[in-house]
Amino acid sequence: MFALDPRLQQDTLPIGDFPLSRLLLSNDSNYPWFILVPRRADISEIFQLDAADQQQLWRETTVLAELLKDSFDADKLNVGALGNVVSQLHMHVIVRKREDAAWPAPVWGKHPARPYTAQQVATIRERLRLILTEDFTFLEG
Repeated sequence: MFALDPRLQQDTLPIGDFPLSRLLLSNDSNYPWFILVPRRADISEIFQLDAADQQQLWRETTVLAELLKDSFDADKLNVGALGNVVSQLHMHVIVRKREDAAWPAPVWGKHPARPYTAQQVATIRERLRLILTEDFTFLEG
């Protein structure tokens, strides 16, 4: 049975579900930082997913990245699955801009997280509602 890692629960805000993955927003307003977590139990590596789920994860990652690049006017997208702190398989999709707090360095550990305000989260959710129109279900919250 799928259960979200406690650290991801603590550090993120739930947005909704693609067919395979839960979409989360990292609660760090320094960067539009999204995380896809395949809803599969006890998976820590991409190769542990069956072939169909591997393809679906890449489809969801690609669709999300393309939509975020345009909608958030990204200069670059950082996409990766690291899992050194949280072993549950998750894919980071981070919108980077030349003027962001960490540019051009990686975002990890560069600056303390700045939690979003309720209004900022509402604005992001509304922006996502305009672009995530197919195969996506928003969670209330």
